[in-house]
Amino acid sequence: MDASNTERVRQAVRNNAEWCAAFCRAHGIAGESGPYAWTSPRRTPLYYPDAVTLTPEASPRDIVGRIDLAAPGASVKDSFASLDLTGDGFDVLFDAEWIHHPAPEATGEGWQPVRTEGELAEWERAWSDGDSEGLFPPALLAETAHTFLAERDAEGRVVAGAIGSRSGQVVGISNLYAVDGDQDAAWAGCLATVARAWPGLAVVGYESGDDLAAALRAGFTATGPLSVWLHRG
Repeated sequence: MDASNTERVRQAVRNNAEWCAAFCRAHGIAGESGPYAWTSPRRTPLYYPDAVTLTPEASPRDIVGRIDLAAPGASVKDSFASLDLTGDGFDVLFDAEWIHHPAPEATGEGWQPVRTEGELAEWERAWSDGDSEGLFPPALLAETAHTFLAERDAEGRVVAGAIGSRSGQVVGISNLYAVDGDQDAAWAGCLATVARAWPGLAVVGYESGDDLAAALRAGFTATGPLSVWLHRG
């Protein structure tokens, strides 16, 4: 990995860890950020890791013992795909790539921020196709570094969305979705929104599979691998 990509990955990793920490705070879970990893001593909510490594020098001892392995479903985001946790009872759940986009240009009107509890609940229903409720607590609306973004159709229904997280000189995009499945259109609208809301800032995140392919079509480059490990217990 060249020096520019190394720095881009580190920016994306730190950004993602800060979002995970904010998400857990909203659920009343206080994580701990050390020199090698962010960890949560309590099991985190669905879809969110119990640990995020912050440097490729992180080792299993920086994680195991700092997270709850008694409750099922513990996971670790191995941000540099550099760990081997098989001996600690983990298997790789999936691999992905960190992505980076230069500061986008402002085109179109973009999406709107979610401001109320009702709008947040609507955003979550659209994101989950009606299967999720309360995963994103209203307390997240008070997190000024993190913004829920929504696109609405002519009838006012949420048809696409994402979460934007500002840290340093980047904006991290996570949970990007389109109700009709058109990820290309969703990325176009999301990037236009970033250009308007956070002008001059690069965009980072991580994706895999078809979602990664859509991000690359939108002008992102893959900057480095990551792995997510799931505890067998």
